[in-house]
Amino acid sequence: MKSRNAENRLYQIAAGQGGYFSATQARQAGFCPGNHTYHVRAGNWIREWRGVYRLARIPLQEDAQYSLWGVWSMNRRGDIQGVFSHETALSLFELSDVQPERLHLTLPRSQHRQGSIPPVLQLHHARISPGEWQERAGYRVTRPFRTVFDLIQVMSVSPEFIRQAVEQALGRGVLTRAQYHDLEETPRIGIRLKEIMKGS
Repeated sequence: MKSRNAENRLYQIAAGQGGYFSATQARQAGFCPGNHTYHVRAGNWIREWRGVYRLARIPLQEDAQYSLWGVWSMNRRGDIQGVFSHETALSLFELSDVQPERLHLTLPRSQHRQGSIPPVLQLHHARISPGEWQERAGYRVTRPFRTVFDLIQVMSVSPEFIRQAVEQALGRGVLTRAQYHDLEETPRIGIRLKEIMKGS
C-alpha cells in the first residue's frame, strides 16, 4: 500500500510538470533514494539529467524541454527558481520571428548552480517578481512586459526583432498601452525603446 501511495503521489507531481520530477520530489513522495537506480533500470523512470527524471508512462508534451529545465532549476525544497526569459520568452509567446540557439533561463542572483551547466542553456541572473512571469507545466516564462525590458537592457537581438515583438504584443493585448508607457518612462530603457520603435 505504501508503495502504491508513493507512486500516486509522484504521478500527481510529475503530471503537473510535463512528466518530469526531481530526485528531491521523488524522495518527498515516498521513494527511497537508494531505489532510484532500480526504477530507471526497470524502465519506470527515465533519467534526463543529474537529479532529474521523467515518468515513462506520461507522454512527452510539445513543450517538454522547457518543463525539463524548469525542474532542473528547482532548489532543494522543490521550488522552481528559473524563469525562461529574453529571446526564449519571445519564442514561447510567439512574438517576432526570433529563433534562439539556446534556451535563456534567468535564475535569482543568489542562486549559482553547482556542477556542469547543460549546454542548451544560457543562464542569466536577476530578480524577477511573481507578477512578471507566467506559470506553465513545470516551468515559468517572463511576461511580455518584462521580456521587452530585458531585451532592451542587454540588446542581445536585433532592434528589428524587438520592434516586431512589441508591435505584435500590443496588437494581441499581451502588452498593454499602460505597460508600454511605463517602459517609455523607465530610465535608459525608454530612450532605447523610442529609438527602436522609430526604426533607428
